[in-house]
Amino acid sequence: MADLLQRIEQNIRNRRLLKPGQKLLAAVSGGLDSMALLHALAALSRNHSWKIVVAHLNHRLRGRAADADEQLVRKTARALDLPFVARRANVKKFARQSRLSIETAARQLRHEFLARTAQERKIATIALAHHADDQVELFFLRLLRGAGGRGLAGMNWRSPSPADPSIPVVRPLLDLPKSELEQFADENKIRFRHDATNFSDEHLRNRVRNELLPLLKKNYQPATARTVLRAMEVVGAESEFAGEAARRWLRARRAASPAHEPFEKLPPAIQRRVLEIELAAAGVGPDFDLIESLRGAAGVFTSISRQFSVARTADGRVLLREEEESLFDDSALRAAVDAAGQAAFGGVRFKWRISAPPKHPPSRGKRGCELFDREKIGRSIVLRHWRAGDRFRPIGMRSAVKLQDLLTNAKIPRPQRRRLAVAAAENGVLFWVEGLRIAEEFKVTPRTKRCLAWSWRRAEQ
Repeated sequence: MADLLQRIEQNIRNRRLLKPGQKLLAAVSGGLDSMALLHALAALSRNHSWKIVVAHLNHRLRGRAADADEQLVRKTARALDLPFVARRANVKKFARQSRLSIETAARQLRHEFLARTAQERKIATIALAHHADDQVELFFLRLLRGAGGRGLAGMNWRSPSPADPSIPVVRPLLDLPKSELEQFADENKIRFRHDATNFSDEHLRNRVRNELLPLLKKNYQPATARTVLRAMEVVGAESEFAGEAARRWLRARRAASPAHEPFEKLPPAIQRRVLEIELAAAGVGPDFDLIESLRGAAGVFTSISRQFSVARTADGRVLLREEEESLFDDSALRAAVDAAGQAAFGGVRFKWRISAPPKHPPSRGKRGCELFDREKIGRSIVLRHWRAGDRFRPIGMRSAVKLQDLLTNAKIPRPQRRRLAVAAAENGVLFWVEGLRIAEEFKVTPRTKRCLAWSWRRAEQ
């Protein structure tokens, strides 16, 4: 116990996370990590006189289990003689209204609750229980989503609250593995609650934690966590250097300094960071493909939404241009598919017929031909173009993802994406996207009774 407490105390002192005697809001869910943090802070507070307030948000996602979490945190705060604040949130309703995932909605509501509580009680800092294992999981999550250096660097020991940048969030456990927290809890008989959703494969983070990391550790690198954390440290330092170099260049540009180097001669890493800063200032979410498109040439506009497109000037400034609505094609064509038929839409000619299922499992046939389960598609379809917010589940994937991401990964140029034809089943779900694999939900299986034999050909082909 003494060794772990000493390491936490060193982290707090060396990284200047907390000041003696200050007020501190400890976010405690009732799980192992936050309960270990709470007991550690309470023990260390005897020497540092921190005024700790315990905060708990009941997400109401797990029924009685969530209520039991709240009761445990309440009793623990009382036993430690610490003030306790609890709130309840309807995460499912908020996620539905805001069109967010449950995980994202819960995170947003949690940060808003913590920031609001800190404001009301005039508390200077919020303490979170993120640890080294969380960092490693985050690295792979962001790697799989295509993050850049800043994202791969992971969480900081101190950062602004997402809900209120004036309130700092600190993470005193960031270099401690979960195994040491488990040992700390066991040695000190710290009670905590298990969250069954941590073992569900529904969320990507859980699959990274329960499948990917054990596989890497067993078959590739036993010290996966240590090597990843080291890589994050290196990537973070280099990303910070690139960011500072970009900010210095921007300051020199604004001052029209004679030493101002032309944008075209900057290293690619600095160019990317300059454009990222410029796009953020213009209120545009900077993704890698957009930045690379802007880096490629000056004065070439790239569409970012139905209303706007962006380009860069020769000296790296971002220009935002409003588009004419007529440039976007919202046309659609509904067609019945309960019998053989054909249609033309968006420069593509389609033909279809109803057939018996094949005797052998279907494999990819000749180009421009596919088989679908007719019953799952329904009696009619809609032919249209790609729209913002469309999601698609290619065959072989576990869940639907943003169609925009799939088109990006397929390296389809932005101007061409708007021209692509897509087909939606009677229930509105996309079953076919020009240039991509068919949809998992509509594939032919041994249970298929009738097939929709589908063929297409673009006019210029």
